[in-house]
Amino acid sequence: MAYVTVPKDLTKIKSKMLFGLTKRQLVCFGSAALVGVPLFFLSKGSMGTTPAALCMILVMLPFFLFALYEKNGQTPEALLGHLIQCKFTRPKKRVYQTNNAYSALEKQAELERTVGRIASGAGKRGKGRRRLTRQERKQIEAVIRQARGDGKNHTVQASLPFRNMHPDGLCRLDDRHFSKTIAYADVSYRLAGPDDQRDIFERLCDFYNGYDPSIGVQMTLSSSHKAGGGDLFRMAAQGDDLDEIRAEASGILQTQYERGSNGYVKSKYVTLTIEAESIQAARARFSRIEADTLNRFKVMGAAAKVLDGKERLALLHGLLHPRGEPFAFEWDWLAPSGLSVKDFIAPSSFEFGETRRFRMGEMYGAVSFLQILAPEIQDRILTDFMDVEGNLLVTMHVRGINQNEAIKMVKRKITDLDAMKIQEQKKAARSGYDLDILPSDLSTYGGAAKNLLQDLQSRNERMFNMTFLMLHLAPTKQKLEIAVSQSASVAQTHNCILTRLDFQQEDGLVSSLPLGLNRIQIERSLTTSALAVFVPFVTQELFMGGDAMYYGLNALSGNMILLDRKQSRCPNGLVFGTPGSGKSMSCKREITYVMLTTKDNVIICDPEDEYSPLVNRLGGQVIRLSPSSRDYVNPLDINLNYSEEENPLALKSDFVLSFCELIMGSKTGLEAIEKTVIDRAVQKIYQPYFADPRPENMPILSDLMAALTAQHIPEADRVAQALDLYVNGSLNFFNHRTTVDIRNRLVCFDIKGLGKNLKKPGMLIVQDAVWNTVTVNRSIGRATWYFVDEFHLLLKEEQTAAYSAEIWKRFRKWGGVPTGATQNPKDLLHSPEIENILENSDFIYLLNLSAGDRKLMTERLNISAEQLAYVTNADPGSGLLFFQNVILPFKDEFPKDTELYRLLTTKPSEVSHDGESG
Repeated sequence: MAYVTVPKDLTKIKSKMLFGLTKRQLVCFGSAALVGVPLFFLSKGSMGTTPAALCMILVMLPFFLFALYEKNGQTPEALLGHLIQCKFTRPKKRVYQTNNAYSALEKQAELERTVGRIASGAGKRGKGRRRLTRQERKQIEAVIRQARGDGKNHTVQASLPFRNMHPDGLCRLDDRHFSKTIAYADVSYRLAGPDDQRDIFERLCDFYNGYDPSIGVQMTLSSSHKAGGGDLFRMAAQGDDLDEIRAEASGILQTQYERGSNGYVKSKYVTLTIEAESIQAARARFSRIEADTLNRFKVMGAAAKVLDGKERLALLHGLLHPRGEPFAFEWDWLAPSGLSVKDFIAPSSFEFGETRRFRMGEMYGAVSFLQILAPEIQDRILTDFMDVEGNLLVTMHVRGINQNEAIKMVKRKITDLDAMKIQEQKKAARSGYDLDILPSDLSTYGGAAKNLLQDLQSRNERMFNMTFLMLHLAPTKQKLEIAVSQSASVAQTHNCILTRLDFQQEDGLVSSLPLGLNRIQIERSLTTSALAVFVPFVTQELFMGGDAMYYGLNALSGNMILLDRKQSRCPNGLVFGTPGSGKSMSCKREITYVMLTTKDNVIICDPEDEYSPLVNRLGGQVIRLSPSSRDYVNPLDINLNYSEEENPLALKSDFVLSFCELIMGSKTGLEAIEKTVIDRAVQKIYQPYFADPRPENMPILSDLMAALTAQHIPEADRVAQALDLYVNGSLNFFNHRTTVDIRNRLVCFDIKGLGKNLKKPGMLIVQDAVWNTVTVNRSIGRATWYFVDEFHLLLKEEQTAAYSAEIWKRFRKWGGVPTGATQNPKDLLHSPEIENILENSDFIYLLNLSAGDRKLMTERLNISAEQLAYVTNADPGSGLLFFQNVILPFKDEFPKDTELYRLLTTKPSEVSHDGESG
């Protein structure tokens, strides 16, 4: 959906009484006549007719003005009141001044002492007590009046319009009004398909319809500058060879942060306000309202939480200190200090002397309201406003109208319009015109009112009054005006007008704060659908803490994508993309950040020798597996933690069975007797090692072959003969004890040099070596990341595919984080067992896909047409990210003039070989 029809503003239709005049006009004109006509006759004799008439007109003119003039729905007396308050009655400058509770008690005691002295200080004449004199009473009244003050807000704290904030988040606004605030997360609305968008819109309609007229709803959307954003990405120096890369990586992340959102963080809140007799009654009612509200957000797919008192104070502090000053507060600080919560959130000063802007601390601010003139509004209007750069606070105050009252009001307007229509037809008849010729506004409003009545009576529509405010903040007046003009341009594109609140900047500011208080009486009546078209959702964000790493920029919002896969229920990952789309570079980037920011281990299976420069530069170990290499890995290596079972041989025997099945090449797999003789041999060859676990006691393939031959069984001989090629023949590369140090934090198995016959067992052996490392790291509480490039090679063989599926199924419990990168998603769908790899991956990184793969992934991942566009002819490093239940489009323009880029890229013309060792 894109547009929603907005009902006409029926408040412009005034009920006429007599002579085609409204009640207000009759009263004003009557008052003008009562004052002006007698004045004319009284002054006519002394002044003459013309001067008396002129004097009468001058006296009557204000009454005519009050009868006819109206601005933005406000009467002249209301506008005059705002002007007087702004320029004369309210203090223009407010300062920060605490109102210490203990000081107040001391002042009260001093007041009582002063009054006592006056009452007894005049002396006593005669016996007994005497009455106070008139002079003494005046003195006491003056002292009390001075102590009370003038009732005006002279301090910043007094200007904040609430009584108290309670630890549970309940805010007391005055004697009878209370509010609570709920923060909610974004929903991927713009990426959703038409049906999903319609579903979100309908649920948003239900959200508003769920609140009765006694509940005030304030929707707040904040775009604020996050001070010190660069500190999030500053990697502390470790005093090793990687500090230079850490510094460069920190700079790159800061650049990406500034390129994306420019340090502005978007937040969303809803504040609910009710009237209650007591705080206990307010809490009881809010307990039901909160539960209903959280459930409505859940239905829309938005995570939400009720803010407690400290979180609400932190929110208010952030809005009142837009430069990012730190917030420090604890509840147990109040009693010893005698301070109030306002003292911890108030800015340094307020200045409200100007007509169209104000000053808050060192920042300038301006509050405007939105005039909705468009007959239709697009559902992205709020998104366009929030895309404006700068400190911005968008507020919608919503209050439902009783359905019966709304219907009665519309019927009255229809009656008024019909009466006006009759009058116009009478005029046309007297003048000889066609009776069907009516003023265009009369016809338009008449049809709109009847349509509105039908919506209220026969559709699930209600009426609401909505006040739409925008608060801009900037460090200078010039930047403030630029920001306001940018938002005004956005409003203009949607056929609306953004109008500054003249003489009401203070009221606009306090109405913009998420307290649930609205002092701006400029309202627009809207139906449920017209209100819900202000969709507050754009796209979900991923900005996690902990060991979160960078995965690009959100293509919709420009915000950085920071996530920690280890926090996921199932951290397994897959990377899909056509050649040249950025698969390997994405994996290398993740490997780099793991090495720079965590203590985790990383193992890489590299079929194309693409990772060596990066591994060498990061101080890792490259193990080149090839017949000509002297880097040996023993496929029979085991450690005592190899299995979560008591007997580690159970899992190791399963690996040996897979290895033997692979080298024997049987299409039907191993026979039962063959499995038995292999398992018997495995039990035997590991006995010396378990008795004395030294490296020289670790068995190798020749020991397995000897144990098989010693059984003197045809099936054992057949397996031993198959092993002979890998023990005594030309493929005996794996018949050695391990000679490389795989205890390095970063290990890369380069299997490019393995021939056709060795590559399959080689990949299986690498997987087993990974499992060995994972089991060792589990015992010391360290995670192990496993990256497999060209993952489809492992999935083509039954044994390596089955072992991969086992890794994807069991790694999570052992602290493993596997990632497979491939250009062929269809290889994951060969069998239900392999298909589980896709099901068991909470992290899926889709880059550019071919047409066939797009169709396949659309069906498997339920990708909408809007989402599919981001993996169709996508630029390198751009695509779709799936993490748990979040789907985000991403982009990543990595700076090319950096050492990191030269290490990460796989383009032949750009590849760096500086890190290669001879």
